[in-house]
Amino acid sequence: MCGIIGIWAHEPVAQALCDGLTMLQHRGQDAAGIATAEGNHLFLHKGNGLVRDVFDAPDVMPGMRGSMGIGHVRYPTDGGYGVEGAQPLYVSSPYGIMLAHNGQLVNSQAQRDRLFGDGLRHLNTHSDSEVLLNVLADELQRIGSLHLGVEQLFAAVRRLMQRCRGGYAVVALIAGYGVLAFRDPHGIRPLVFGRRVAVRQPEYAIASESAAFDFLGFERVGDLAPGEAVFISAEGQLHRQPCTDDPILTPCLFEFVYLARPDSILDQILVYKARLRMGETLAKRILRDWPDHDIDVVIPVPDTSRTMALPLSYRLGVKYREGFVKNRYIPRTFIMPGQAVRSKSVRQKLNVIDLEFRGKNVLLVDDSLVRGTTACEIVQMARAAKARKVYFASAAPPVRYPNYYGINIPSVDELIAHDRTPEQVCERIGADRLYYQHLGDLKEVVCSGNPDIRDLDASCFDGRYIAGAMEAAVSRPRSVRVAGPV
Repeated sequence: MCGIIGIWAHEPVAQALCDGLTMLQHRGQDAAGIATAEGNHLFLHKGNGLVRDVFDAPDVMPGMRGSMGIGHVRYPTDGGYGVEGAQPLYVSSPYGIMLAHNGQLVNSQAQRDRLFGDGLRHLNTHSDSEVLLNVLADELQRIGSLHLGVEQLFAAVRRLMQRCRGGYAVVALIAGYGVLAFRDPHGIRPLVFGRRVAVRQPEYAIASESAAFDFLGFERVGDLAPGEAVFISAEGQLHRQPCTDDPILTPCLFEFVYLARPDSILDQILVYKARLRMGETLAKRILRDWPDHDIDVVIPVPDTSRTMALPLSYRLGVKYREGFVKNRYIPRTFIMPGQAVRSKSVRQKLNVIDLEFRGKNVLLVDDSLVRGTTACEIVQMARAAKARKVYFASAAPPVRYPNYYGINIPSVDELIAHDRTPEQVCERIGADRLYYQHLGDLKEVVCSGNPDIRDLDASCFDGRYIAGAMEAAVSRPRSVRVAGPV
């Protein structure tokens, strides 16, 4: 999970890119970067940390010239946490290309080996984003033209989609030519297109979520279709074209459960409304299995589950209360590196209001149960606050399988529900009862927002990998670590 944005405008775009990335900060807190173009000149600034920290120096924005550019906030799933993996990434040949990527390839090693085998390209990191960048550059290089035409560009993207498998959404900046964006043939990772009315021709933006447009004044036009590419030329001419023959829209289910902002619209589905329906459906399941429940109060685990917990409490006919105070200065624990860091951060991030727990049977509601880190900690906190009984409800089904399409669920060893029954998970987190959402119910409430979606990528729940599973690595790249910019 990362956040990407691209903008073409009549005025310098660096500040708008920075503001857009701030709206996407929840998608990545490890690193941030912006690239802009003025004529044939490219400008890049990136580093580890939050957007506000990376772009805090007063001399950064004046140096980022140009009216078109791209940006990225990073949450690593491949390539490690070093600054060398911060994006956008750059390759000088052909033309000069900057690229930012959200997602993950499942055949990254095969493409890496092919690029090395050709002997024409050197990869300096383990990042699959660098693989994507070089595959695009390789296909453009094969065109062998001094001038890049729109049809040639789309042809290169088409060949990239034939070579690269996985879930990916990409924005790229080609020096002297324009802004390119494309989405994988299954539409697993989101990519939204926006337009802003200007005195002259319209201005355009592409982003991971529509919420990035609201502050910038762009109107959401719609989503890129699976396998579709969009190109905005340096002159502001808009071109759109499908680049795959068999597109199948199967967006990531976990986006709607946890990753996306509730005020975003993805694939015509309002995330907020989908989460309301998740809470209603989960309440129906609890009432069906436990009609004479003794729940006194429903308490959400902030923040995502608040939207789900409200309709759930209403359906159950019990009070909704805020039992946890959240420290806004602690990042999302799900995307933190390492179990020890995540466990410590739960206690730093959440503090209990004892009054809401003391002597009560409490139902804690969370969006999902992945590693169980948060669940174990907050159940202990509830008991320490003198709750009589502690029940737990997950708005998502058990997460039992790795995710290979851009979410940091790389190993079954970290998944609390893998090879465990719900009863065993309940015992492990220390709760008195545990309720999961049914996968069929979850798919139904999400897809009801867009009847054209026939299925969703639910691989972390059902182990079915619509774009293929991760291929085993057979070799490692010959990497070179450098002390400064390449």
